[in-house]
Amino acid sequence: MGVSKIYVVLAALCWGLSGGIGGILMANGWDPFVVSFYRGVIGLMFVLVWLALRPSGSGLANRQLWFWSAIAGLGVAGNFAFYFVSIAQGSVAVAVTLMYCAPVFVYLVSFALKLEQPTVPKLAAISVVMFGIVLLTQIYDIGAGSVTPIGVGAGLLAGLSYAVFIFGFKYAAPHGSPQAILTIAFAVLVAILIWPGDVNQTIAVLSTPDWPLFLALGVFGAGLSFVLYIIGLNCIAPAVASIVAMIEPVIASLFGVVVLNESLVGPQIVGMGLILVTVTALSVYSKG
Repeated sequence: MGVSKIYVVLAALCWGLSGGIGGILMANGWDPFVVSFYRGVIGLMFVLVWLALRPSGSGLANRQLWFWSAIAGLGVAGNFAFYFVSIAQGSVAVAVTLMYCAPVFVYLVSFALKLEQPTVPKLAAISVVMFGIVLLTQIYDIGAGSVTPIGVGAGLLAGLSYAVFIFGFKYAAPHGSPQAILTIAFAVLVAILIWPGDVNQTIAVLSTPDWPLFLALGVFGAGLSFVLYIIGLNCIAPAVASIVAMIEPVIASLFGVVVLNESLVGPQIVGMGLILVTVTALSVYSKG
């Protein structure tokens, strides 16, 4: 159990670092879609190797696997792209915290589809998260200017996209291996994100001095992290994993403040705390 927790901790640490690395690349002038594309390309290479090393039980002949894995691919493509757009339009701390609201979207979708009954604790938690979002994004202060409406919208869409990925992966899991699902998902991501990015920048990455950062982003943010997280989940309770996953927004936020010289005012810190604690409690409650 201890080793499994370490795997999940390392995965969350990798995801947290990837937000900061993406922030550096975009501060250097790289397009968010180009950054997202190469994060996915390197991730695809990683899971292809994983699939080649462990091909048994892949389920690649199963149509259901392809369908739900493609849905997961749409989700991870949106998650990567919207997350980096949110960082470019605001800050790493705000973007990663908004993305961490994904469980709230899962609940809202479940309520709308009547898959789950709303309860007072769940509705109260969602209300607290919404209040935290108001404080974090400072939408009550028109003159604050720390986060643009596009940044807020993209951050929330990143969370919604992550929820889509979770649903897709969940329904694909019975039909094949995790490495097969991720291979299809990342292939879909690459096919989608090659279009909106700047073509000249996409080609320029191959000869840029920034290539070590792109490599680190792909390895930590899409390749190694997903492998570690899935291996860790095999022997750890989802509720425990949700608590450990709090490391991601904390690390990303610290990276933004220390390395990128971003800053957060008092109400934003309070809002971030409300979101992180409430979403984690909501996740634990749901896994009960």
